[in-house]
Amino acid sequence: MNENVTVDEAISKGQGILKYPLLIWIFGIFWLGIYYSYETILPFWILPIGFLIGLGLFWLWWSSKITKWRLWAFDNVRNVHELKKRAIREKLIWTDNGILERTLIWSSVDKEKWNLLQYKFKQDDLFQDDLTIPNETIIYYSKVKNSFQMAIMLIALGGGIYLLLKADSYIIGSIFTICGAYFGYKEYKEATNTEPQIIINDKGIKTISTDFFSWSDIENEEVISKGSGKHINYYLNYNYPGGAEHLKIDDYNTDLKSLDKLLILYRGRSKNKTMNR
Repeated sequence: MNENVTVDEAISKGQGILKYPLLIWIFGIFWLGIYYSYETILPFWILPIGFLIGLGLFWLWWSSKITKWRLWAFDNVRNVHELKKRAIREKLIWTDNGILERTLIWSSVDKEKWNLLQYKFKQDDLFQDDLTIPNETIIYYSKVKNSFQMAIMLIALGGGIYLLLKADSYIIGSIFTICGAYFGYKEYKEATNTEPQIIINDKGIKTISTDFFSWSDIENEEVISKGSGKHINYYLNYNYPGGAEHLKIDDYNTDLKSLDKLLILYRGRSKNKTMNR
């Protein structure tokens, strides 16, 4: 067993092997179908059938490949709990006993290897500190993100006013004007807001909507994504005594990967301090 592969390296390899070929396959079949239909080589009704057949064939290939990647990744990465959480979030694997999980192709040898790797899940992940991360991190609204979004809303507001005054387009003009004014003001308030939104350190977490809780009181902390395509939102989730936090972080000066790293790091520092007392 060679456990010198990092979680990031394993995830990157999985995306290269699994996710990107899927996109190439889907778009390749789609555009080939369009081309052959346009050139009247094949009738148009063949396009959806060919697309479904191609997707089915790819799924068979993918199901086999994802099994091989899983065996390699969990064999060569030490921190299997972090890897599993990241892989589920990146949609490389699915939650245990899920419907899609049951479609994977496992040979008897693959199943035996996977069963042998289960002992690793009984071990805690090893903590690796990053000394470039300060003792405390304070997260604010991002001035760059919100100023950019405010500028877009102001353009929409200007366009709405123009439609109302010059083009006599009252319905569309009103919609643009109202939305531009409302969301422009909202983005202005966020861009000029200097209040800390998240404070995180080795003692615990405090957010703009939740009081401070120590790590001993916090459970299931993670950063999740919801939605698809251009409509993906990111949230900080964790449970605390008597409640749960579900804080949208899209407009903050952080991102999913960075905040997820902070959660692991500060939780690890807290655990190390407790063990060394």
